[in-house]
Amino acid sequence: MLRTDPLHDSLTDPPALHARAMDNLRFIRDTMERAGSFTAVPGWGGVAMGTTVLAAAPLAALQPTPARWLGVWIAEAIVAVAIAAAAVLRKARSGGTPLLLAPARKFALSLSPPLVAGALLTVALYRAGLADRLPGVWLLLYGTGVVAGGAFSVRIVPVMGMCFMLVGALGLFGPAAWGNWCMAIGFGALHVVFGWFIARKYGG
Repeated sequence: MLRTDPLHDSLTDPPALHARAMDNLRFIRDTMERAGSFTAVPGWGGVAMGTTVLAAAPLAALQPTPARWLGVWIAEAIVAVAIAAAAVLRKARSGGTPLLLAPARKFALSLSPPLVAGALLTVALYRAGLADRLPGVWLLLYGTGVVAGGAFSVRIVPVMGMCFMLVGALGLFGPAAWGNWCMAIGFGALHVVFGWFIARKYGG
């Protein structure tokens, strides 16, 4: 005669499969969000941004007044932001990278404050007659944001940010005449070189 053990049966009964599956899926999703990195940094987008900067730098150098010089670089910044946004969206879609996951949010939140600070300092320094210090400030703050955001991205990104900071320091403490060409080296050449590397190694 088959004997049953009520205590043994109660210990071995599995929990409801649906509840257990949902708990497992939630754990996996949360773990991936915490451990993942933001891989939609656009390599070819960086190359395109750098190319437009290299075209803008000689044009800015020809401007007769600080106001016109600043106007060229503001126009270039608008173009670069548009290129970056389109490139990020394109790479995220092609790679299946959701832009609302934790790594993407952390990258954006780390990059944004230095950019906002740069915009405010642009107004303050221009009003104070210190427009020649803007290239160094822009490069330093952009590099700071890239280093901070790079903590949630691929390894090469914070390295790129540190290079921007070095060029920014040169622009900030070097002669005023160096500023425009530091912009060309930083926002131009560095974007092209690192963008090409990211595109080749990390896909697009």
